[in-house]
Amino acid sequence: MSLRKPLLLEGDAGVGKTECAKALAAVLGARLIRLQCYEGIDVAHALYDWNYARQMLYIRTLEAADAAQPERVNDVFGREFMLRRPLLDAIEHDDPAPPVLLIDEIDRADDEFEAFLLELLSDFQVTIPEIGTISATERPLVVLTSNRTRELHDALRRRCIYHWISYPTVEREVEIVQARLPDVPERLARQVATVVAGLRALELAKAPGIAETLDWAEALASLDRQELDEDVVDATLGAVLKYHEDIERVRHHGIGRLVAPVSSEPGS
Repeated sequence: MSLRKPLLLEGDAGVGKTECAKALAAVLGARLIRLQCYEGIDVAHALYDWNYARQMLYIRTLEAADAAQPERVNDVFGREFMLRRPLLDAIEHDDPAPPVLLIDEIDRADDEFEAFLLELLSDFQVTIPEIGTISATERPLVVLTSNRTRELHDALRRRCIYHWISYPTVEREVEIVQARLPDVPERLARQVATVVAGLRALELAKAPGIAETLDWAEALASLDRQELDEDVVDATLGAVLKYHEDIERVRHHGIGRLVAPVSSEPGS
């Protein structure tokens, strides 16, 4: 925060990278502005666009009033016809506290958008031909996340502070479950976290993230389960695993082998 550098968070999907930005905004009492990246994202979706419907209505009004002079028609490219997208919203903010700009899954965007983003993050200013140059009076706090579906360019990495987030330990995941789902019994939370850690050790197409751990614990609690056994694990695997092949792989591995470490605990 002192350096005003973007924070680049990398890690497997589901380890809580997005939640870090949400937590930062909550702790600082700042607004969270989220830009979800995807393949093909462009400036119109990330920075600004024009409200074409409103522009056309304005032009039709001028025509009806017989006042469609060229200088009046050019008014359709004024501020009142602009749609601010997340990046421009972050640059032009007038918040009492700088907002947190979350650029989520930057690895899904293409090289051209990454290059544009690199220039924007360097100066926090943008030139809009019809309006001019807009600069941030106070820079937002920027968090970028990446699941490493592709490697980011070194130029972007150099401008960021880097942090890798791993899956939490069992103890840490139990704390997360108890914090988010206080009604889930501590014993069940610990069993769920232990079995999820066992699932992550298998060669799955998609290892369960923390969100899946929470979903599973909540599903089990809704069934009034106090502890795990083979039958209930088999019946609820769809809450924690999202691929048919992964579910079959776990069953072939043996659900009993996953449940054994928790079923042998004292009090089972």
